[in-house]
Amino acid sequence: MNKISTFVKESYQELMEKVTWPKWDQLQQSTMIVLGATLFITAIVALMDFIANGSMKFIYSLFE
Repeated sequence: MNKISTFVKESYQELMEKVTWPKWDQLQQSTMIVLGATLFITAIVALMDFIANGSMKFIYSLFE
């Protein structure tokens, strides 16, 4: 039990004294970058899915 309490105390101390937290402006900028990248990758995957779906429909139509 002593090891657990020591771990919790040291973790709290590290979070409060050693970690450098980003400023609000930096956090907003990072969030916008992640959001933009997520939307971009989502669009690429959707386009690939659309192309693959059309290709498969074309291939299947050849064998009907």
